Amino acid sequence: MIAGQESELILKLQQQIDASAGITFAEFMEQALYSPDDGYYTSKRTRIGKKGDFFTSSSVHSCFGQLIARQLEQMWRILGQDSFVVAEQGAGEGYLCLDILDALEKDFPEFYARLEYRLIELSPDNRHRQKQLLKSHLAAGRILWCELEDLKDMQGCIISNELIDAFPVHLIEKHAGELQEVYVVNGENGFAEELRPVSTALINEYFQRIGIEPAAGNRCEVNLAACDWMQRVAAVLGRGFVLTIDYGFLAEELYAPYRHTGTLLCYHQHQTNENPYQRVGLQDITAHVDFTSLQAVGCQYGLETLYFGQQYQFLMGLGFLEMLMEMECRETDPQKAQALRMNLKTLILPEGGMGESFKVLVQGKNISAPELLCAKRIQDIKIPPGSF
Repeated sequence: MIAGQESELILKLQQQIDASAGITFAEFMEQALYSPDDGYYTSKRTRIGKKGDFFTSSSVHSCFGQLIARQLEQMWRILGQDSFVVAEQGAGEGYLCLDILDALEKDFPEFYARLEYRLIELSPDNRHRQKQLLKSHLAAGRILWCELEDLKDMQGCIISNELIDAFPVHLIEKHAGELQEVYVVNGENGFAEELRPVSTALINEYFQRIGIEPAAGNRCEVNLAACDWMQRVAAVLGRGFVLTIDYGFLAEELYAPYRHTGTLLCYHQHQTNENPYQRVGLQDITAHVDFTSLQAVGCQYGLETLYFGQQYQFLMGLGFLEMLMEMECRETDPQKAQALRMNLKTLILPEGGMGESFKVLVQGKNISAPELLCAKRIQDIKIPPGSF
């Protein structure tokens, strides 16, 4: 963008703000991320990987998808080894889908032959990248693109990996015992904020559901879109599972009094900042997920929580350690083996990794309470000396 010029997206937002005398931050965030053609997720750009703005677990190593494939195969057996749909929403460039299907084709060919993988993708740019990456599985008839509502009465598993953290959020503060909401207005030097009464009673209902409110003077995020999404997911799933992977907390920790400014973060070229009003449409905007709300809404609409834990627990239960050791044994170059080990540890380490910040939620509908592979206790995993 030439210095002094405003992008089309910024001009569009300014006009929307003028026409409405201010918009909620959730409306601003939705346009910044998903405005047709020039939103962060809808425009043509590299978002994931070294040349992008952030990494995801599936971009770290293919073993992430390989381990999830093991869990999906068990889910297929639990449901009777009949036809099975895996529906992934927000699949990015398609690497998790590729790794899962590659693993199933190699290790579980019978399941692969009965599998239909559905991709729910609103970004034309991502859809194009997915079609290029997934050519072999597309040719094998395993992949289709659809809308969420097209999956009505599906049997299988609905997957999301780092989807919900990018849903638009309402910014809320509590002052003088009352909840107030951040509105975005046009100021002299660009976008500015004003506190106003909350835009919808759903925000008050949200806090009533989780039994917590922000502390006086604190700012926090309310992801009403996540609640709506969970309700829609529950409605389309006939029988099966919902597998949600994202960074976040239970409500007690997410809205703890010490969390004064909330969790809203922006990502640009692997650097974080807390200013969503710069680089509008050119940087990612995210907020941590409230897993208490996801479970509460899911339960309300027929989804039973089967598993909730940190990502390292989930991956270890599925055989992460055994897979790491097997890969190391196959690597004859010691330096490459060490690099592999350090790369894979990113998925499970707490400090500087994804092991604790990312959580995994598995919910079930119209099934019993099966003992999932991922629920294997850490103390039951035999760890050879010197493995870590």
